[in-house]
Amino acid sequence: MNLKSMIPAYIGLNLFCSAILFFMLLEGYLAYGAVLAFNEASKIILVIILASISLTLFGVLLTYLTPEKYIDEMNKSYQDSSVLEIISFMLLAALFEELLFRGIIQNVLFIIVDHRWLAILLTSFLFVAFHVQYYKKPLMLLNITVPSLVFGWCYFYTDNLLVPIIVHFILNVSMTLLFKFNKITLKA
Repeated sequence: MNLKSMIPAYIGLNLFCSAILFFMLLEGYLAYGAVLAFNEASKIILVIILASISLTLFGVLLTYLTPEKYIDEMNKSYQDSSVLEIISFMLLAALFEELLFRGIIQNVLFIIVDHRWLAILLTSFLFVAFHVQYYKKPLMLLNITVPSLVFGWCYFYTDNLLVPIIVHFILNVSMTLLFKFNKITLKA
């Protein structure tokens, strides 16, 4: 799969999700303070650092424990792209997924169920369902579920949608670059 060819589609998806989120803010379904709060910068930075390091270590550990036959082929193809293509694609993918799942879906579910952890769990279930390519490799679903729960928690804990976007981006880029430059390898 060529990452460069997927970039225009992700730009369009990001614009669509941004428009929906903007509408939700304009219509009062969401408060600006619940989407982009910056009142505790040190907390935001600490969450980004701890979540990024923890999820990357989780990804590395899972890589070492998971035999190669259980890794999805699409994940292997990313490392053949240039570093600029990887960074561009991972930024757009993280932005799209977080705008859609944390910005829109998790917020709507929270409005409906009025319970943060239930909204996070339901959103994570939908996030896993979205990643259909992993159904053939069920162990890979663990690699989607745990980060999704962390992204959801990061968002509600900081009230800043940029936090899960940044953590998601760092996780995806770090794992892909670790594979690309053979700092971690798949278990035979």
